[in-house]
Amino acid sequence: MNKTLFSVISIAIIAIVTYFIRSLAFIAFPKGKEIPAAVRRLSNTLPYGIMGLLVVYCLKDTSILSYPYGLPELISVAVVVILQIWRKNSLLSVLAGTVCYMILIRTVF
Repeated sequence: MNKTLFSVISIAIIAIVTYFIRSLAFIAFPKGKEIPAAVRRLSNTLPYGIMGLLVVYCLKDTSILSYPYGLPELISVAVVVILQIWRKNSLLSVLAGTVCYMILIRTVF
């Protein structure tokens, strides 16, 4: 099998599986059916848990005892927090924090 055919088949399989997984929610909870309390509770709490997990993951290897003492990370986290409080736009906050961090580690520190 040549590479092009393999790529097309792979992409088709990935698209079918993705479509099926995304449609499961509509199959499990059709319009008009009551959503279980556990699912509603998860939909309210899980985003905060995931953001907390991402913060821990991003900062886990930060060394505060040696130069630059975690300053790029601290400044970038402050940018994210300030933008999130001010604009309430997660995409903007994360993107700006990432850009800030990359600029700091490439030019300042």
